[in-house]
Amino acid sequence: MIRSALMNVMTSAAIKAGRGLKRDFGEVENLQVSIKGPGDFVTIADKKAEKTLFEELSKGRPGYGFLMEEGGEIEGSDKSHRWIIDPLDGTTNFLHGLPVFAISLALEREGQLVAAVVYNPATDETFLAEKGQGAWYNNHRMRVSARRDMAECLIGCGVPHLGKAKTHTKFKAELSAVMARAHNIRRMGAAALDLAMVASGRLDAYWERDLAAWDIAAGILLVKEAGGYVTDADGGDTMMASGSICVGNDQIHRALLSLLKTA
Repeated sequence: MIRSALMNVMTSAAIKAGRGLKRDFGEVENLQVSIKGPGDFVTIADKKAEKTLFEELSKGRPGYGFLMEEGGEIEGSDKSHRWIIDPLDGTTNFLHGLPVFAISLALEREGQLVAAVVYNPATDETFLAEKGQGAWYNNHRMRVSARRDMAECLIGCGVPHLGKAKTHTKFKAELSAVMARAHNIRRMGAAALDLAMVASGRLDAYWERDLAAWDIAAGILLVKEAGGYVTDADGGDTMMASGSICVGNDQIHRALLSLLKTA
């Protein structure tokens, strides 16, 4: 288990923000299911969690910059460090009462990801990593799956929602190609948790397009520190900029990339 001062700051902030999300999650089922009611409620829950993270991390590491889903980019006096935050990854799951959502928190140093925490308040699961220190789930070291045959693999993906209709055709072609080779497919609805599942070996690989940096920053480091391979969905190194990602162990990662390229 990583017990550095930095990791203590990050996990404490995530757990504190998570308490508020867990309380709000308990109220979701009591809301009238309408566009305005639940939607506004979740937006408020999202912003409250982000405010808590901002305040706690600012106290723990004064001067660091921020890139946040709701608050945008805030430049700090320390130009070499930046927090990358998604206070509620899996908003649709949260809205529908599904306990598959997470706080995603990563730290960049000189443009390199050096620390990560993904925390699911509903299940009290914590996934964390620090560069060179491995990846951990609660008190257990994580490693990516060792499976080598795609026909035995459970592959994660992201399904584009209605608002991303322009990407549906490409996704369906990719999904068809992967379904023809993989044992089965899973769609979690929270990219940070998808990546944590690959890092922990529960999923053998995962791909998705049209994401934001805060969706994947923490998960990228989790997978790398768990011994996995990470590229964008076209095999390049532009995950944070392009918003696409493909991860897995060395062999399954290559196989998945090949399928995506031929789709």
